[in-house]
Amino acid sequence: MRSRWTRLIRPQDVVWLPVFAILIATLPVADAPEVMPVVALGVAQVLEPKLFRSTRGRIFWIALKLAFGFMLMGYTGGINSPYFLVMFLPVVSAANFFGVLGTLISTLLASGAYLTYLLFVREWADVSADVAVRIAALLMVGNLASILVEEIRRQSEQHRLTAEQLAQANVQIREAEEAVRRSDRLAALGQLSAGLAHELRNPLGTIRASSEMLGKSLRAENEVAREVAGFITSEVDRCNSLVTRFLEFARPLKLRTDRADLAQVLDRAVAAVGREVPAVVIYKNYQPDIAPFPFDAELMERVFYNLIVNAARATAPGGTVTVKTRAAGGFVEISVIDRGCGIEAKQLDSIFNPFFTTKPSGVGLGLAIVAKIVDEHGGEIAVESEVGKGSIFRVRLPAELKSGQASQPA
Repeated sequence: MRSRWTRLIRPQDVVWLPVFAILIATLPVADAPEVMPVVALGVAQVLEPKLFRSTRGRIFWIALKLAFGFMLMGYTGGINSPYFLVMFLPVVSAANFFGVLGTLISTLLASGAYLTYLLFVREWADVSADVAVRIAALLMVGNLASILVEEIRRQSEQHRLTAEQLAQANVQIREAEEAVRRSDRLAALGQLSAGLAHELRNPLGTIRASSEMLGKSLRAENEVAREVAGFITSEVDRCNSLVTRFLEFARPLKLRTDRADLAQVLDRAVAAVGREVPAVVIYKNYQPDIAPFPFDAELMERVFYNLIVNAARATAPGGTVTVKTRAAGGFVEISVIDRGCGIEAKQLDSIFNPFFTTKPSGVGLGLAIVAKIVDEHGGEIAVESEVGKGSIFRVRLPAELKSGQASQPA
């Protein structure tokens, strides 16, 4: 309720009340014809910021105040009216709404309306010498009001730009904090994975050797036992593959950077995915003028393969995946675009975390390793997705090695 009344009654409205009360009290004859224009001016001044905020509405209020001011001067002495100051109201309103040009037009109209009373003067000796001064004052007030409003608008624009910059900086800070948290999680999980993988490899090797010996010692007619021994061997191989991926994730990367052709690396990844998922068409949209730049071609081919194969698997048979490249301010951006099932918004912040997966048989290390490789290159990876409309994975790699970044030619 309080907010509603705050919107309806402003502090300025309380100020206008005694102002117009004083004007009424100083009228030489407090009859209806003299009082009505003052009351109408007060009502217009209070209602102006609340009703008809369109351009036409504002012009209406300015014209209304100009008419009431003209009437008040007509009732109180015409050209010599002491209430000439009410003509400042439409001029200041025009300065507030319409800038320099609107102020000039309003000032000229107010001056013209005031000077109209010269037509009703019978004796020029009755004309006050202050007429020229009043016109000059009207022009002065209009000009000063216009300058003040322009300065306020300029400062408001600066404040708006500053607020936008602060909001953008806050977003960047949150992204940086998230990147640091992700790096910390990767480091901790990497150490855990390395220790666990080393501990698992020895018993897995023993189990596999035992299953092979068991399979060789079984008689040919014991098919069930042979099949079980085969299951043991295949499952051990699957576990070994998982352990290998753990080690790849945990092992510190040693980049072997050399200037390589990005298009060639992408072509190899696209060809590999095409053989694996032939039902999806992969379009290439490469910017032709991207020169070779330093990166680890083998590792980045693996990154692109993972992103493209994920996009292809998320796309229905007969659908398309687009691989796009472009130079962007000291970076090279690679986008993998699909129109597949998309990713839920609540999962977008977690897809690069280790062991997070939406696939029933997935491990959740593919995108974590991809993010790790991109980070080691000093690059960035981001995703945009909408359920039912597809996803866009963007990888940004620096076109030149950053200072202090190791360079080991292949």
